[in-house]
Amino acid sequence: MDTRTAEYRLSNEIRRNLESCILGKQAEIERLLIALLAGGHVLIEDVPGTGKTQLVKALARTIGGQFRRIQCNPDLLPSDITGVAIYHPKNETFMFRPGPVMANLVLVDEINRATTKTQSALLEAMEERHITVDGDTYGLPVPFTLIATQNPIEFDGTYTLPEAQLDRFMMKLSLGYPDAATERQMIVSPHATSPAELLEPVATASQVAQIMEDVKRVHLDAAVADYIIRIIRGTREHSGVQLGASPRAAISLTAAARANAYLQERDYVIPDDIKLLATSVLAHRIILHTESRMNGLTTEDVVQAVVGETSVPVRMER
Repeated sequence: MDTRTAEYRLSNEIRRNLESCILGKQAEIERLLIALLAGGHVLIEDVPGTGKTQLVKALARTIGGQFRRIQCNPDLLPSDITGVAIYHPKNETFMFRPGPVMANLVLVDEINRATTKTQSALLEAMEERHITVDGDTYGLPVPFTLIATQNPIEFDGTYTLPEAQLDRFMMKLSLGYPDAATERQMIVSPHATSPAELLEPVATASQVAQIMEDVKRVHLDAAVADYIIRIIRGTREHSGVQLGASPRAAISLTAAARANAYLQERDYVIPDDIKLLATSVLAHRIILHTESRMNGLTTEDVVQAVVGETSVPVRMER
């Protein structure tokens, strides 16, 4: 068995392991894996009790990675996230005590309950893959994926995420309620409250890091690259949009498309990869005119309209 075949098999085992624990959410699991393999971060917006925490814990156990959870509230300080340097009188030196952000998978629960100053402490980690404490820089582990959650129906005591923060999330997802059959299967299970605890690792963090490197080498044809740019520019030129997708959004969409191609056991990106992921990657980065919102237009509508109107390349070089 060659290396690529073994890695394809491993990625499929990761996916099956998650699906055995998180029932009825194949599409959402797929997108979370795409973000992980593309080196991106995820914002999950959903009501309580839909399995957000279990999904992240299950992924961490599946890849044998270190998991940390940060419960946000207005009293949370930046140092509670990054860590602090503590003075030891006996040694007359400062020693760094790492915070919970120093993990492979970090769940930032109810991120919009943290103050804007604390939210901004996450920006360096998300973009630069390191943190700075008292002038010293500390690298984050590989892989490093931050998954934040927020409740879409509670606004008391919350702080809206700024555009700069939203733009650093590769995807925004929603798990939603399960269908009736899946929900019945969940409640009759003796392990319904903590299914992730039963999972055994099927991979290691170092194996996932190697797959991430292979994902970067998935071929992107010039015609497909032009297709991505036309979609990105289309969001900026839409009449209902005040602020369209950024260049970072184009990079995120490309990386996600490469990861999706890899999970489909292809070494090249096709337009269908872009179509599949465009809404998840772009919608949360777009700001509509007030009049457009009042008329019922959504950012998802804009992305779907732009993708539908953008001509698809019919010839690609391999």
